This record gives sequence, structure tokens and C-alpha cells, in this order.
Amino acid sequence: MQYGFLLDHRKCIGCHACTVACKSENDVPLGNFRTWVKYTEKGTFPAVKRHFSVLRCNHCTKAPCVTICPVNALEKRNDGIVDIDRDACIGCRACMQGCPYDAIYLNEDLGAVEKCHYCAHRVEKRLEPACVVVCPEQAIVSGDLHDPTSRISKMLKEHPTLVRRPEQNTGPNVHYLDVLPDALEPGVAERPPTYLWSERPNTKPEPWPEEIAPRPTVRTVLDAGHKVEWGWQVAAYLVTKGIAAGAALLAPFGAALGLQGNVRDFGPELVALVFLGITTFLLVEDLKRPKKFLTLLTRGNPKSWLVRGAWILMAFGGTTTVALGARWLGLHGGESGVNWLGVADAFRWIDALLALAVAGYTAFLFQQCEGRDLWQGKRLLPHLLVQALLCGSAAFLPFVDRTNELPIWFGIALILHGLFVALDEKRPHHTENARQAAAFLKVARMGSFAKAYVVGSRLLVALPGAFVALGALSRVGSLQPVLYVLAALTALTGLFLYKYAFVRAGQLPPNS
Repeated sequence: MQYGFLLDHRKCIGCHACTVACKSENDVPLGNFRTWVKYTEKGTFPAVKRHFSVLRCNHCTKAPCVTICPVNALEKRNDGIVDIDRDACIGCRACMQGCPYDAIYLNEDLGAVEKCHYCAHRVEKRLEPACVVVCPEQAIVSGDLHDPTSRISKMLKEHPTLVRRPEQNTGPNVHYLDVLPDALEPGVAERPPTYLWSERPNTKPEPWPEEIAPRPTVRTVLDAGHKVEWGWQVAAYLVTKGIAAGAALLAPFGAALGLQGNVRDFGPELVALVFLGITTFLLVEDLKRPKKFLTLLTRGNPKSWLVRGAWILMAFGGTTTVALGARWLGLHGGESGVNWLGVADAFRWIDALLALAVAGYTAFLFQQCEGRDLWQGKRLLPHLLVQALLCGSAAFLPFVDRTNELPIWFGIALILHGLFVALDEKRPHHTENARQAAAFLKVARMGSFAKAYVVGSRLLVALPGAFVALGALSRVGSLQPVLYVLAALTALTGLFLYKYAFVRAGQLPPNS
């Protein structure tokens, strides 16, 4: 059984009765929509025609929002409806990144996400959804798509229809009859600053990049706005997580890289634990319901990489603590000769393996973000591992001199990071969403600062390299640590700016 909708745009008059009925039936907050009518005009004066398209949740057969939700707040029911338990929602908004249709919104009053749930409370009483009942033209047809005798199944057999973003392979169950195809292709229409009856919502102030100019004879003249939900906290978490992972990756090689004394013996574990704590804080702080954070463990969804990532971070924290404790107790090899157990050294190697998972699991999380095609490149996993090496070597760079190998590894990581950035800029994009997002990289704003990507991926890749080279060549002993500190700080700052632009740009193209 699979409930679905057929939206008959031969009949739709754009009256918004469905939007109003949905808001009334489900107490939808002001400024949010579970369903809405998009107006698209095509042609040049005087031959201009206005087209309507009714947009909503597609109750996908393979719903990415259900897979990515870390606490099973979203559910694919036996009748095919994708329903939500907003009391269980922790407000991570991962489902909003997973949805390729902009169908999920955040209820700011509750701190929970909401969406069309096919009026499940009415369906369970054998009533039709409120939007179906109120439509004056009977343009909204609902029913069981798997029942060949249902009206919706018969209409689908008789008429060719379209679905939204079929390239995402989610199996959408909302079908469009006689709709303007341009209206279902996000971002291809001009988006004027003023809509029919209002200013366009200023939730994404970035200018539309010139290289993805819209089709000149198609204009969106009324639509719903959608905010950017993941911001600086996610970019910062990626950097702090990289520092924690990088420190653990370098720990077994500390002596060979030039670390000495307490920095070599205790530094990697202390750095890893401190930045793991900061990472955890950023993750919890970014939730709209931070007090529900522990439900990741009590009702976690094992298919979600948010949950798997939490498990990895917990294991990493545990092994790092054991390694630090064992080293504090002297259970390690070295000049003291106390190596009868070697617990600390063994756990450093275990920690290094877990650090690879800590650095890389975000690639699999971003893969589950079906609505953000920019984040799903095949090179993301190795790039994250290189960034961890860069972060770890930056953390310890000020504690070595030019005769050690760590500055060399810092330089190699910096070059590889720059190479990955350059390759990603040149790679072809196989979806329109990815192509649009890549163009938005260079205009993504951090407040009023509009050059985050350019500065982070250009200037703050070249500067750290120059600083570390000058430090290695410097004959003034007191100047070298200063140059290495500058190299580390500029590299980490540049990585943060690059991450911020990458995370924001992926969310700037419309999905509706």
C-alpha cells in the first residue's frame, strides 16, 4: 500500500485553498508551509502565461529523511505515509538536508521539524486529507497508488505525469499532470526581488551567480522561502573534529616527527580530548532541543550516520582516555624501560585507527544529505583524511624546530588540501543542484563577509605555506616559533572559512 497524490494542473486555479486548509488543520506557524502554491510565468510580453504548481512532501518510497533522522522521529508507515513524531525530534535538522524537495520546515516555537503527513489523523478515520476536501476544482487527487481500482491509479494509467527531481532516485509519490516542467526544476527560473504581493524572503541574500544564469523567459513570481539551517557551528565542528583526529593520527609517530618531552608523551591525547569535547559541545549547541541529545543513544537510528558518528566519537574518546591514563601510569616503552604491558603504545595505535573513522565518517553523513549534491563528491572521504593530517600537524607545529619532519608533513598536507580544492573546482557536476551549489561557493556569505571561500581556499592556503617555509629557512631562532604559530593559525582559519563556504553553498540552491 502506498498513499500518494496526483496534482491535476489542468484544473488548478492557484487559489491557495489547499495551503490555507493545511495551515488550519495542522496549526502551521506563520511563515511556514506544509504545502504551498508556486507561481511561475513563462513568455515575453504580451504573450505571457502564469502557471501554478502545488509543492509538498513526496512521501518517498525510499525516503532519505527517514534514513538520516538520528532518533527515528520520522517513519515510513505501512500505508506509505512518511509521518513525524515531533515530540521525539531533537532539532538537528538533518532531515532538512536529506530532503531533495524543501518539504520540511522547522517549527521555531517547538524546536522540532514538521511536514505534510498526508493528514494521517484524518486518513486513519477514513477521511481524505484537508487539502483534497477543500479544493474547489478537485485538482488534488489522493489514494492508494498500489490499488489498480483507485481513481488515482486509473488517472496515472491514462495520463503521462511528471515527478520532482527524479534524478535523486527517492521514488516520489506525488505526481504532476500537465504542469509546466520549468516549474519543477529548481533554480532555472528568474527570481525577481519582489513577488506578486510581497518582498521576496531575504533568507538567502547571496546574489545569483552569473555562470548559472536562469532562463530569461521563465520567472518565479511567488514561492515560499527556505532558510539555511546549518551554519558556522557545523564548519567549526568539522575543524575541531579534524584537530582531534589529526592529533591521534600523529601520536604513534610523535618522536619521529620531532615531538619531545611531555608534548610527545601526553600532548596528542590531551589535544584529542580537548577538541573532542569542543566538537561535542558544538554538536549539542547546534540542536534546537539540546536537552534531548542523549536520545541519540536511547532511541538512536542505526542507519543514520549521525548516530554512527556518535558511536565512533564515544569509542574514540574512550580509547584516548585509556591511552592517556596508561601513559600517566608509565605503562609504555621508552628510556625508563617500563614496557611490560605497553598499554599506552597499543592504545595509541588503536586510537589512530579510530581517528581515521572520526575524520572520515562525515563523508558518509553528507552522502545521506540527498538534498545537497555538492556535499556528495567521491573525493570527500580522502579530502577529510588529508584535512585531519593538516589539522593535527598544525596543532603541534609550534613545538618543533626546522630540523624535524613535522613541518614537512604539514606542507605536504597543505599541498594535498589545495590540490583537492582545485580538483573539486574542475570536476563536472552531474546534477543541476550540484552545479548551482558549486557556483554559489564564491558568493557564500559569512554575515557581510562575502569572500569566505576565496580567502579560505586561496590566500589562507598560500600564507601558511609561506610562513612554514620562512620558518624552515630562518636563521633567527626566536623567529621560527612565531612563524610556525602563524602558519598553524592561518591554516586552521583558512580551513574553517573553506568549510563554512562549502557547508553554506550546498544549502543555497533551491530544492523547490
